[in-house]
Amino acid sequence: MSLLDYFRSSKKSNTAATAKERLQIIVAHQRSERDTPDYLPLMKQEIIQVIRKYVAISEEQVSVQLDQNDDNLSVLELNVTLPDH
Repeated sequence: MSLLDYFRSSKKSNTAATAKERLQIIVAHQRSERDTPDYLPLMKQEIIQVIRKYVAISEEQVSVQLDQNDDNLSVLELNVTLPDH
């Protein structure tokens, strides 16, 4: 085994590990959105538009989550990171 083969094999495993890690993130994200209603992304966009009338924010500063319990209870959680000024 030459020195170049050593570096090539580590790149393949590193690339595979990176791809696996990215795939796990995508799958976890899709699982979290599986049970959410269809109107939630539209509601998030409308909330962002209303907030932008008063404060300059980006879409990443707003997170919307819907938690559902077994007792038919739904909780809508809205987190907005506002600028300091």
